[in-house]
Amino acid sequence: MVMLQRLTPPGGEIVSHSEFAALVQEIDARALAFRAARRIAPDVVAGFQRVGIYRALVARRFGGMEASPESFLAAVETIGHADASAGWVASFGVSAFYLAALPIGTLETIYRDGPDVVFAGAIFPPQAAVRDGDDLIVRGRWPFASGCTGASLIGVGVSVGGEGGGLPRTAVMPASAVRIEETWDTIGLAGTGSHDVVVDGVRVSEDWTFVRGGASSLALPLYRYPALGLAAQVLTAVGLGCARRAIDEVLSMAAGRQSITGGPVMADKPHVQASLGEAEAILSSARSFFYDATRVAWDVALTGEVVPEALANRIRLASTHAARSCADVARLCFGLGGIAAVQRDHILGRCMQDCAVIAQHAFMARGNYEAAGRVLLGRGGRPGYP
Repeated sequence: MVMLQRLTPPGGEIVSHSEFAALVQEIDARALAFRAARRIAPDVVAGFQRVGIYRALVARRFGGMEASPESFLAAVETIGHADASAGWVASFGVSAFYLAALPIGTLETIYRDGPDVVFAGAIFPPQAAVRDGDDLIVRGRWPFASGCTGASLIGVGVSVGGEGGGLPRTAVMPASAVRIEETWDTIGLAGTGSHDVVVDGVRVSEDWTFVRGGASSLALPLYRYPALGLAAQVLTAVGLGCARRAIDEVLSMAAGRQSITGGPVMADKPHVQASLGEAEAILSSARSFFYDATRVAWDVALTGEVVPEALANRIRLASTHAARSCADVARLCFGLGGIAAVQRDHILGRCMQDCAVIAQHAFMARGNYEAAGRVLLGRGGRPGYP
């Protein structure tokens, strides 16, 4: 409950505290089961729908909440504190941003039965789609389709003859049209179900395709917030929660843990005190930068203005810095856990692995520092994808 109060902004934009807190506690208790199954259980995905995770960023005209980016990020961060894999799957509520680039008629069909639509996607490498009249015939295999086992709609990256470069196009289809091959077997984020998806000759109307990160069909402040920036932020928010969990676990361990060699209590060891202080400073400063950039960009979007490239770049920079800082913090905490932390399912080992995988994602890779510096130096805009 302390974490919920610390991370969730006032006003409860997304969920009521009691129902959300109960779901977070259940996720915490079942985290190892998700890790073993390599997916988040269907009833937990249903729980995300129930509390509003997947309608948070959907337009009100379709029954959504149009919640602020900050409140969505804080909710994902809180879930990530309980289990990073569950936070990762929850974070794909951001897909409402991508889908908003679809024509209004398509959006009305998608949300016809309600706003709690679960969308998963795998973009790279884009596969060639063949035109057949007004439709595209889509086939191919795509890796890293996080959350695909719980999705009702799945999008895949396609390349269409005559379209060159730029951001990738995504073809959207019912999950029933896609075959999932369970290839996801990793040391971190093991429960995300980021398996391969295979499509064999599915016909997709061009009205069911969009450019990921392209202009929204909805003239709303929410969709003026940088889509690709938020796509990176929702993943980093998982790391913020996970790294905070690592610090909390060390605090709990240190309070009463006696050294097996007869040394002082863990909390009285100078190196523990110094390392824990360093970890807190790293995480708190990175988190402040992260949410400060979020608030500034949101204020601009609310005025009706386009968020300038310099500010969108700052969002991506803050996200990269925070994700990589979280990996450093989790590694520090793992070291403080001593020999106990090397047990296969120890929480500090899991936090270290999960945060390391988050920092490996292309959205948060080290190359983003170079891209950010290029913008700062006036040497050209950054690409849509690092």
